[in-house]
Amino acid sequence: MQHYTMLERNLIYTAVTRGKKLVVVIGEEKALAIAVKNHKSNRRLTTPAGRLSG
Repeated sequence: MQHYTMLERNLIYTAVTRGKKLVVVIGEEKALAIAVKNHKSNRRLTTPAGRLSG
C-alpha cells in the first residue's frame, strides 16, 4: 500500500497477461481491489490527436 498511486487496472492487466504458464499475485487484497477499481489511466491523452485537441 506504500505506492498506492501506482495501483492501476492497466498495470495489473499487463502483469497478468504477460505470464506464459503461471501467474501468482502476491500482495494485500485491499491493494488489488484498489487497483482493479482504479482506471484513471483511461483519461490520459496518449494519441497525437488527443494531445493536440486537449
